[in-house]
Amino acid sequence: MKNHVTVGVDGSPESRAAARWAAQEAVLRQVPLRLVHAVDWPLDPVFPGLGSQDVDRWADQALTEAAQELRGRHPHLEITTRCLTARPAAALAAEAADAGLLVLGSRGLGGLVGFIVGSAAMSTVVATDTPVVLVRVADNPDGPGTGTNAEIVVGVDIHEACDRVLAFAFEEADRRNCLLRAVHGWKMPAAYGYVPFFDPDNERDIGRSVTHMVDDMLLPWQHKFPDVNVSRNVFMGSAGGHLVQASHGAGLVVVGRHVRRSPLGAHLGSVAHAVLHHAAAPVAVIAHD
Repeated sequence: MKNHVTVGVDGSPESRAAARWAAQEAVLRQVPLRLVHAVDWPLDPVFPGLGSQDVDRWADQALTEAAQELRGRHPHLEITTRCLTARPAAALAAEAADAGLLVLGSRGLGGLVGFIVGSAAMSTVVATDTPVVLVRVADNPDGPGTGTNAEIVVGVDIHEACDRVLAFAFEEADRRNCLLRAVHGWKMPAAYGYVPFFDPDNERDIGRSVTHMVDDMLLPWQHKFPDVNVSRNVFMGSAGGHLVQASHGAGLVVVGRHVRRSPLGAHLGSVAHAVLHHAAAPVAVIAHD
């Protein structure tokens, strides 16, 4: 049963922020927390010139220090550690397989809003079907348990079966007793660009139709989670841009990643990619068919 939260730890400020966020999430879920460090040895040692024993000691220290800090913050939280010898993306994806959630750290863009998503983090996100949350150092160091009034924002795609995305978002909002804001961006059909005399009523009709479709997608989940207060925002324009804008002041942004099996490998969609790199809050990426 996937009943624990896993977080990648490497001793960096980014991973410490992720570990604090993950610990608070584990407390909210009332599940254990697992700290994982992947030692990429001997292919790519952490510091040039260090032997494997030095790298192992450094990894153990990073895990020990992180665990000690979190036990001080959450004395009743069950915390375990694991140190693996493997490529980080492969190791974290494997660890995520039996977890309910994987949390990773990501660097912020200095004074700018957004993330720098490293290749290991990006590879991990697309290599696992487990929900993944990326956290920056700039995000609340005490995690989602403080400021529980901060709303959760979820991107709704009326063209995909996104039950996993909505289930995750509603469950998180229910845990935090906070507002859930559903955001959908739509565009006029391409054919309308060739119409010489465009009727504005057509735009309004399409907007109303899209809004009804969003409402229909949300309705079953509102019945399942009657205590969750839901706000719905439907805009004409870029879904990614609206989600990034809505992320300001949010506690978490939830986006879907359509699972594509192809010879070129898995990849993120344009909306998830935009949100991951520019959101002002932690971002949860949920894989769905």
